[in-house]
Amino acid sequence: MLEGIRDTGSIAAAGRRMGMSYKRAWYLIDTLNGYFREPLVSAVKGGPRGGGAQLTQTGQEVLDRYRRMETAARAVVTADLEHLTKMAKPTQA
Repeated sequence: MLEGIRDTGSIAAAGRRMGMSYKRAWYLIDTLNGYFREPLVSAVKGGPRGGGAQLTQTGQEVLDRYRRMETAARAVVTADLEHLTKMAKPTQA
């Protein structure tokens, strides 16, 4: 969701990219903002010129740290997963 908002500038568009309703996307952002001392997303409600959203500095930091953690975790488990895959019985088609 955070990447979608960063890329599109819109909570609605980010939600659509993830296959969720606008209401669900807003709920997710509201929940995420509530978990941190500072909000992750700053939003401007719609009007004649439409609304918009952007990541705050904290939001970008959370996204960057999450992606680094994801990369590190993948690196740690890759060898073990490959080993377990070799130990498994072949799948039947």
